[in-house]
Amino acid sequence: MLDFRYLKAFMLTAKYSSFSKAAEELNIAQSAVSRQIKLLEDSLQEELIIRSSKKVILSEKGKELFLASQSFEKTSLQIFQREDKLPLSIGILEGLLKNWFTPLLTEYLNQQKRDVTVHVADMPELKTGIEESKFDVIFGVENIQSELITSLKLFEEKLVLISKNEINRKKINEHRWIVFSNNDHLFKISKTKSESIIMVDSFSSIISLVKNDVGLAIVPDHLIKKDDQVKIQEVPGLPSSQIYMSTLNYKKMPERIKLLADIIKKNKA
Repeated sequence: MLDFRYLKAFMLTAKYSSFSKAAEELNIAQSAVSRQIKLLEDSLQEELIIRSSKKVILSEKGKELFLASQSFEKTSLQIFQREDKLPLSIGILEGLLKNWFTPLLTEYLNQQKRDVTVHVADMPELKTGIEESKFDVIFGVENIQSELITSLKLFEEKLVLISKNEINRKKINEHRWIVFSNNDHLFKISKTKSESIIMVDSFSSIISLVKNDVGLAIVPDHLIKKDDQVKIQEVPGLPSSQIYMSTLNYKKMPERIKLLADIIKKNKA
């Protein structure tokens, strides 16, 4: 069985065709190099070097091992040097992708020349995906803390009622509603439906319509900008969610993930 402890001595001796040069690079005695190669040969029960007083000659098995070890060393180095070429795989809830993540992804891609995959899934699939390394990072509503995974809280997603002007919350049915879907929270907080309802599956478009006094809507508060100039009302009973970024529990986070995390933290501040 190959004893890897002595492989470097053999590789350098074969590379330079010299015990002395191998010893110089390893900073050990020439006799130690010769001894290590002998122990390697004993572990393989094969002669790797045909010893001669004039030069180092590799046996046929020695030549094969030297070529294989060179390939192994090159591949091993590539594993740790190819970080800038590795793709990034992201898992995310659909609502977060549509209403929050796209500008951050754009900023990331402007700084990175790498392949990126974004996969929309529900929370169970996201959690399974990060555990099985199908995703490098996931964004969802679950705080996962284990030996394998760690989560960072990004923000609280609170739903609020917005309108162009002040309104009486008890009379919202007298205004046009701009809803995201048939399950919109406006249907839940009002006993009477509005006579005019517009359905738009984009929160940015919904906010724009409210700014232009088309109607009122319920949206996540973190999507509202300071210069949107809309009236905001908190409504008792509307749900809120904690949003988390989850990754494997790295001692040192890979650069491709760290850059994305840095962009998110910067925009969070």
